[in-house]
Amino acid sequence: MLKRDLEKEIKLSAKMFPVIAILGPRQSGKTTLAQYCFKKYNYVSLEDLDQRKFAHEDPRLFLEKKINKYGIILDEIQFAPDLLSYIKTYVDKSKKQGEIIITGSQNFLLNESISQSLAGRVAIMTLLPLSIKEFKRNKILPKNVESILISGSYPKIADKKVTAEKWYPSYVKTYIERDVRSLKNIGDVTTFQHFLKLCAGRVGQVLNLSSLSNDCGIDVKTAKSWLSILEQCYILFLLQPYYKNFSKRLIKSPKLYFYDSGLLCHLLGVEDEEHLMGHSSRGNIFESFVISEIIKSFYNRDKVPNIYFWRDSAGNEIDCLIEKGQKLIPIEIKAGKTINSSFFDNLQSWCELTKIDPKNSYLVYAGNESQTRSISNIVAWSDLKF
Repeated sequence: MLKRDLEKEIKLSAKMFPVIAILGPRQSGKTTLAQYCFKKYNYVSLEDLDQRKFAHEDPRLFLEKKINKYGIILDEIQFAPDLLSYIKTYVDKSKKQGEIIITGSQNFLLNESISQSLAGRVAIMTLLPLSIKEFKRNKILPKNVESILISGSYPKIADKKVTAEKWYPSYVKTYIERDVRSLKNIGDVTTFQHFLKLCAGRVGQVLNLSSLSNDCGIDVKTAKSWLSILEQCYILFLLQPYYKNFSKRLIKSPKLYFYDSGLLCHLLGVEDEEHLMGHSSRGNIFESFVISEIIKSFYNRDKVPNIYFWRDSAGNEIDCLIEKGQKLIPIEIKAGKTINSSFFDNLQSWCELTKIDPKNSYLVYAGNESQTRSISNIVAWSDLKF
């Protein structure tokens, strides 16, 4: 089994909360990690129709019968959300910590009514595909950045159990389309597939819902709904702009990114490393990869990723801002493999604007050598961690 950084946080939280929720995209390794951390617990998949029927018809009896003396792992809890209120009653009576482990491939706990049913009783963790740190820990990091951008970070591909060319088409059809239909009654799957590819084509760009909906032939309301579903299923995310404490006119629309670069490359039709090297979206693919890695570094420590981008109407921009207390850490992302003096322009402008020390700024690039310079900290793609 591939070692995962979140293991430590899960085991720690299991000593403090009766319920542990492990959320994340399909096939990110949630079930494998849960079963590894809680080997003696009974395992029940709620994708199984018989188990789901039992849970729906008599949730109280279901819990009593299925929980063994150690606890239970309830996989894909989104198929039986009504169980949550019964779980609350059960753990309040049981008073055992770490007794119930639930996993989910849809971020249903953002739903206020469901969150409230387990308020104060659940530790919510997010497990995304492998981080660069985890690739290194398992000694499987590819030698060049193009390889990881195309193959992505899902465990089955990283562990060489299947090739990216075979896996991603199946993933889109089996999981994304099916899960989307379970959340929303989408009659025309072909239009949704087109929408997904249009989103991929806009990676790293400021979101323009009107343009996106027009190009897809749907209304803005539908586009907004479909984006929300893709966010809930951990396929893509919207990076919000930072606009506090600035008098200039700033961009206030979010930018669109994908959690996994391999899925992104598949949707863009990028076939191999040579194709990627000359692809018009290479810079945006790399940017999406880096932003996702920063998010993983927070989630794997059970932290909330307070990250943003910044852009004003004059075109001045910082690709990523990490908010740590009163501090803002600026990060510029460049897909070039050789350091160019122009790479630092935006960071210098930001440091002058905010009066921060350039030593507290970072440049992430696609090269292989990390450096510390007076003008900024230079981070190679393979050394990414924040």
